[in-house]
Amino acid sequence: MQNILSVKSLTKKFDDLTAVKGISFDVETGSIFAFLGPNGAGKSTTIKMLTTVLRPTSGEILINGYNALKEQDKARSSFGIVFQDYSLDSELTAYENMEYHSVIYKVPKAEREERIKTALEIVGLWNRRNDLVKKYSGGMKRRLEIARALVHYPKVLFLDEPTVGLDPQTRMSIWNHIKRLNEERKMTIFLTTHYMDEAEAMADKIAIIDHGKIIESGTLAEIMERTETESLEESFLKLTGRDIRDENGNGGDKMRFMRGIGRRHGH
Repeated sequence: MQNILSVKSLTKKFDDLTAVKGISFDVETGSIFAFLGPNGAGKSTTIKMLTTVLRPTSGEILINGYNALKEQDKARSSFGIVFQDYSLDSELTAYENMEYHSVIYKVPKAEREERIKTALEIVGLWNRRNDLVKKYSGGMKRRLEIARALVHYPKVLFLDEPTVGLDPQTRMSIWNHIKRLNEERKMTIFLTTHYMDEAEAMADKIAIIDHGKIIESGTLAEIMERTETESLEESFLKLTGRDIRDENGNGGDKMRFMRGIGRRHGH
């Protein structure tokens, strides 16, 4: 199967720290790929590079055949992104948020309304399109962000901790929507999560990063066989250890990134 995302020797250095150390991996078109790691492992830095928010020190990223370093606009038009932190304008309605995003991504004006309607219907929010976002629950906001990420018809949907802080029923609802997008639209899903059961249930392939390097990858069955464990959580703990990591882990890539990049999430 063809790869929609190909990463080769990706490296990111912050002064004397190397947060990501020459990682390489491929994601097949139409698959669900889980990218896991403890706090400070280099996971967030990698995602920021894949989504062109952060420029690599070296290496190559191909998204939908486009070089993400040299063809940023084409690469960006190929993916949607839902960050862990909400990035909606709470003073606008859901429809207005969608419309604003459509303009940014140059969705043709003649198609804009129909695309917005379709995306909001997918996540069950069309009937609430005229409500201000500040009146939305956490789960509704997350569903709106997923809808917003779909309006320009991306080939890849990046989901960074999409269900963090949500109740089990809302988590299940959101994953049902995501699974349907993957199956019906053949959309590739690249996700990170701290909920091992989500990755276990959803992912076709899994990569585990720690200390800036990918330490294991493959299907769930392959990883459990190689680690001689009976669940992804056991495999993860065996590979990364049981010590509690602080938010910056051993690398502090998040704080260094925030000091160095003075812009909000987005494009």
